[in-house]
Amino acid sequence: MNESPWSSLPLWVRDRRAWPLAVVGLVLVASGMAHVGVWAMLGGPWEGSVSWRKPILFGISTGLTGLSLGWAWSQLPWRRGDGWLAVSAAVAMLIEVAVIDLQCWRGVASHFNRSTPLDAFLSDVTGVLILWVMLIAVDLTVRVFRQPIALPADMLLAVRAGLVLLVISCGLGIWVSINGGLRQAAGLEPDRYGVAGVPKFPHGIVIHSLQWLPMIAWAARQTGIAVARRWWLVTTATVGTVFLGVYALLQTLEGRTRFDTTPATAAVLAAALAGLFGPVVMIFLAVVREYTLGRVPPHDCRPSTEQPPS
Repeated sequence: MNESPWSSLPLWVRDRRAWPLAVVGLVLVASGMAHVGVWAMLGGPWEGSVSWRKPILFGISTGLTGLSLGWAWSQLPWRRGDGWLAVSAAVAMLIEVAVIDLQCWRGVASHFNRSTPLDAFLSDVTGVLILWVMLIAVDLTVRVFRQPIALPADMLLAVRAGLVLLVISCGLGIWVSINGGLRQAAGLEPDRYGVAGVPKFPHGIVIHSLQWLPMIAWAARQTGIAVARRWWLVTTATVGTVFLGVYALLQTLEGRTRFDTTPATAAVLAAALAGLFGPVVMIFLAVVREYTLGRVPPHDCRPSTEQPPS
């Protein structure tokens, strides 16, 4: 008997809440990658209000966010209304990136552009869509803290921290929009804060925590590291990510460019990098040790009942 193609997909993708976000996420990532080819053929600047950077980065970034939201959603118990909420989030992400792509192909700015009624309408639409996705992310964040989830302790921490940081990133994105609008009304550059601060820097630096932190937990599990140690690795990576966000925010609020550091912000950056790369080094050394000793790491992905140290 022939198996359905649906049965060959990962279990989480088959969840009714996950597949709309997974499909849209893959479409958006593909769109972003396709625009890399467009940029290679047509050329043009990477920075600026009108550049191929926006379709590329927004496509890939929003697509990855959609995939990870779908995966996180699939870990939660079913709740009435989840189906249409997931579809609405997927559609909101798709339209947001489509508007950004459209504006780039039209040769006009996709952000802080109210020069025509059409541009103002598209700007308002994307603002509402982003706010809607943020509210859904807030709802998921509350639920992962309140509802039972059958995940190992380290992965549960990664999901919770990733969602919290995603919500913070969305909040910073709203601040970026408000700051830009006020500066634009005052005749200043909308994408700056103070003299040279970059408001999108803290917004973008932590937005992918929901991919990064679960990846740390997954990689550590694949190497056979015990759950208690994995929990500490994820904790370290979480702290490092928080420090990186604090560093980006301090640089922006002080009106400095990304790497025009002071001694204080340089120390925060050093702590962030130690927290981020320390777990990667530990996992790499665990892989080397396993294969040097000729052992094959376990690939059992069943939830663990072990708990982290109190």
